Amino acid sequence: MAAPGGARRQPLILLLLAGLVHSASAVFMVTDGNGTACIMANFSASFLTNYNTKSGPKNVTFDLPSNAKVLSNSSCGKENASDPRLVIAFGKGHTLTLNFKRNATRYSVPMMSFIYDLSDTQIFPDASSKEPKTVESITDIVADINKKYRCVSGNQIHMNNVTVTFHDATIQAYLSNNNFSKEETRCEQDGPSPTVPPPPPHPSPLPPHPSPSPAPEIPSVHKYNVNGTNGTCLLASMGLQLNITYEKKDNTTMRGVFNINPNKTHVSGSCTAQLVTLELWTDSFALLVFQFGMNASSSRFFLQGIQLNATLPDAKDPTFKAANSSLRALQATMGNSYKCNTEEHIQVTEAFSVNIFQVWVQAFQVEGNKFGSVEECQLDENNMLIPIAVGGALAGLVLIVLIAYLIGRKRSHAGYQTI
Repeated sequence: MAAPGGARRQPLILLLLAGLVHSASAVFMVTDGNGTACIMANFSASFLTNYNTKSGPKNVTFDLPSNAKVLSNSSCGKENASDPRLVIAFGKGHTLTLNFKRNATRYSVPMMSFIYDLSDTQIFPDASSKEPKTVESITDIVADINKKYRCVSGNQIHMNNVTVTFHDATIQAYLSNNNFSKEETRCEQDGPSPTVPPPPPHPSPLPPHPSPSPAPEIPSVHKYNVNGTNGTCLLASMGLQLNITYEKKDNTTMRGVFNINPNKTHVSGSCTAQLVTLELWTDSFALLVFQFGMNASSSRFFLQGIQLNATLPDAKDPTFKAANSSLRALQATMGNSYKCNTEEHIQVTEAFSVNIFQVWVQAFQVEGNKFGSVEECQLDENNMLIPIAVGGALAGLVLIVLIAYLIGRKRSHAGYQTI
């Protein structure tokens, strides 16, 4: 017999289930000229977008439709020439692009971009602009080679005024058998919930302070350029040093300091109207990404994001990831360059920071592949004030001594006047 009240509970259960239902997932595949798959992706996605209307800002939420398709400009890439790319189109001119890269052991989606067309009145009613908009961001999508990336939980990617949320995602690039691998790399969001250990029989000692690693030498200063279809969009000259705090296999905490060796680093990047990206792939252990944004109203550019994906062999968890997309560093007026001879320290997360040595950078508007007028950093200006202040104090002291000497001399002459 059915439990009493079952009929009344059914609508409530359906309502709760409806809140858990996402857009239907779809399978996307990129193949090479021989029809062999190199990229496969199966996920559903939702978009939260803020756009301007005549009555003010408005938020809209929409899903990736089941009839979304893979565009022909998707690519398997060419070795030492281009990287694999998955381009998904839907609606009236909207495209989602996942760009892939790899090293010896892992592949990732270091950059994802989304183009949305505000002339689509079904999604963006009453939009004050009817032009396409482009946003992009770094992602934390990463997996071991010959394994699929798997993430059941919602994974949010924030791109300025757009947030893309992937649900129940399975993604793999650099396929070896024309299908998803059986083995998988799970995302952090799917990680096991922390368990509370049983209380120890005796009070536990306080955890030791992180032990610092021997400080390496000052890193080599190197020039990094990023070029786009319209020419150079980034000039940067700097030395880079990474500070990473992590837990070792013996449960001790370590502060590692690592220099970026320019001679063992592959440089790439991208240019858009609103975002300039510099990607540094080191042969040893890491992908380091710098993102420069701009403020159109103040006509200034700035470092807005840093991402690190690193492998630490002696760590308890060898995979170290950190990202921050809300920085405001290395700022200068558009068309000018930012320069700082003093070492700059940028705290990205609690466990990761970057030391930048002798930085000279210019983003977006670069004329003739040369740095523009220099805007000195506050640290250099402060350092200049110290010798100026000391020199002023010494000059003042000399002046006081001179005046005292002249007064004393005048009084001494006054004592020998003839009566």
